[in-house]
Amino acid sequence: MLTIKKATGTNNSVYPDAAKIRQAVFVKEQGIDADLEFDTLDDQTTHYVGYLDDQPVVTARLNATDEWHIQRVATLASERHNGYAAQLLKQLIADAEPGSLLSLNAQETATGLYKQLGFEVIGAPFQEVGITHVAMQRKK
Repeated sequence: MLTIKKATGTNNSVYPDAAKIRQAVFVKEQGIDADLEFDTLDDQTTHYVGYLDDQPVVTARLNATDEWHIQRVATLASERHNGYAAQLLKQLIADAEPGSLLSLNAQETATGLYKQLGFEVIGAPFQEVGITHVAMQRKK
């Protein structure tokens, strides 16, 4: 069973686990520059990490300034297609205030997951860090 922990900022026990997953998925696997992946928003956002047998396997971060903007959703390659990202995102959605607008920029290949969770595409595809993305949103 997936255990989900969350913490805000980078000075806590959750952030290093989130960073480890993001390093493996975005930097090593997808070739994104680490300086772009690890930005100044990490200090201001809430990091969610899902643990399987105390091992971090999935992460996302939440930037809840004007709206609930979900970012940096990643699952370790060895743990994909087990529903862990969906479980983590369901927790994040449950944590949102009633009536909140939740938004994200999804890699185009991942839109099916977000559509299953009630997100809708709201614009044309665009390039971000060399990868095609689409903006998506849903209301809680």
